[in-house]
Amino acid sequence: MTDLANFIRFNEDGTISGNIASIAYDIDITGEPFSSTNKDAPVFRIFAKSPRGRRVELGGIWKRKNQNGGDYYTASINTGHGRLNANLGRYPGQDDEDLMAVIPWD
Repeated sequence: MTDLANFIRFNEDGTISGNIASIAYDIDITGEPFSSTNKDAPVFRIFAKSPRGRRVELGGIWKRKNQNGGDYYTASINTGHGRLNANLGRYPGQDDEDLMAVIPWD
């Protein structure tokens, strides 16, 4: 699993973990559920460690409905090199339904 990049795993305890990477950054991320009465609020908050080891918030994950009424997730993450907006989808070559690929979009 350590060879994977650009993924988010939905863990059994309700948290998330993962990695986002490009030629400019390689960030291990964690996340925790977030509940709000605001219908536009994310369902997870995403965190990483600063170079000095401090926990910093990078963004969130939102649960959306597609045209057919099915659920899907989007993420918005501040990488320190700009904002990464992405959908989450099945990770290629993996059978694990809790493992999602980070699929960037503009």
